[in-house]
Amino acid sequence: MNSRLSNASIAKLPGATAIPRYDRGAVTPGIVHLGVGAFHRAHQAAYVDACLADGEADWGIVGVSLRSPDTRDALAPQDGLYTLAVRDSAGEQLEVIGSILSLLVAPEDPGAVLAALTDPRIRIVTLTITEKAYLRAADGTLDEAHPDIVHDLANPGSPRTAHGFLTEALVRRRAAGAPPFTVLCCDNLPANGATLHKLLVEFAKLRDARAGAGDQPLAGYVADQVAFPSSMVDRIVPATTDSDRARVAQELGVEDAWPVMTEPFRQWVIEDRFPAGRPAWEKFGVTMVEDVGPFEDMKLRLLNGAHSGIAYLGLLSGHATVDRAFADPAIRRFVDALWAEAIRTLPDDAGLDTTAYTAELAERFSNTALAHRTAQIANDGSQKLPQRIVASALARQEAGLLPEHLSLVVAAWIAACAARGSSLPQGHFTDPLDAALSDLFGRNLPTAEMTATVFDLAGFANGHAERQRLIEFVATHLVHVKQGGPKLALAALGIGNEPPRLAE
Repeated sequence: MNSRLSNASIAKLPGATAIPRYDRGAVTPGIVHLGVGAFHRAHQAAYVDACLADGEADWGIVGVSLRSPDTRDALAPQDGLYTLAVRDSAGEQLEVIGSILSLLVAPEDPGAVLAALTDPRIRIVTLTITEKAYLRAADGTLDEAHPDIVHDLANPGSPRTAHGFLTEALVRRRAAGAPPFTVLCCDNLPANGATLHKLLVEFAKLRDARAGAGDQPLAGYVADQVAFPSSMVDRIVPATTDSDRARVAQELGVEDAWPVMTEPFRQWVIEDRFPAGRPAWEKFGVTMVEDVGPFEDMKLRLLNGAHSGIAYLGLLSGHATVDRAFADPAIRRFVDALWAEAIRTLPDDAGLDTTAYTAELAERFSNTALAHRTAQIANDGSQKLPQRIVASALARQEAGLLPEHLSLVVAAWIAACAARGSSLPQGHFTDPLDAALSDLFGRNLPTAEMTATVFDLAGFANGHAERQRLIEFVATHLVHVKQGGPKLALAALGIGNEPPRLAE
């Protein structure tokens, strides 16, 4: 099979495959997306594709990879087209997405990325760059000592980071008299818009201090003139395998170098603050709100928190995928108990239907067609657990409640990290703290001391009055995991052959 998915070949695809219902040649760019990976292509790009089909032809996407050329190399020969494979137990529906007009690779040509960002047609910049790419110090502020931040301050015309690109583009737009774009963060950060706003203001202050801001400091412009609405995104997107590529190619009759696998469910909640305009996303299921906070907390603590628990306990129990781990009766009961703990930390006056939400999550976690790898979810735990697990645990302790199941997730993460190279393959998943953790695990410290050191390295609960007590909960669980694996740790919580002993 030599033919490739492209503008020239889409008309020949099987009738059951959905294809773009608009003239791609008439579409102009309105959005630059930083971090054009699989999640963006299954989520934001699919929503924009629906808007383009509805006649909003000025919202095409310029995709930017901040690190690797892999996505560009896969999709450029395909004119930016790719297949979205929506899978559940009933089967698979293929849809070709056409909203990505062009793809850039920042390290190869930062000037081209800045040119795209300063194009006055661009009114929104969206981001899915993962938590670690925000380059925060342990206290949540900008890591001013990070080599890439240091580089971007010294070389504003050839940045490496999202901070450097966004800030330099805003400088150039202001100088050209073009209005600022809206910055829409789509990563799993608490109050992600406000968080990114704060980081960019900090970065701008550093630029002001270096350059001498004069009467028009950049930091004030970023703080006062640029909109940073928060958003909450949700769709499970497992990594694409070679067997996925082969199956999709067989169905299409042409090759697609990088199709994207996903589930039927999708959700996007966005604060409606777009001074320069936006697509009519609400026509296609996006929820536009005044405050995304309650929705974000529900997703982070119930979906993402459970995902992390399933991933680490699943890895330690020998389960390669989410559906297999969730089918383990003990892990299934643990997730119910985890949800019971986390739900008590959510606001009860925000109209959240946690019963329906967790029922839907249980169905999604049971989707055998996705084969969502536990190792994929396990990546970057030190960056993910603060908002997914630690925040809930601290909130419970502040309310006089116990974080018994929440704290086990942190212990399972530590144990899974330590297990790589022994019961788990070396490099089975990765974390920004891998070098420091490897050194720590080699010191054979007592469990309590080792747990406290991990908290220090990751910055978990720094300065919080309940920090030491949470460390003690985690250390107790870690002793159980070391002695008898997840089975003993779960049994200590009353989870085994009998129903779990809930904390409520």
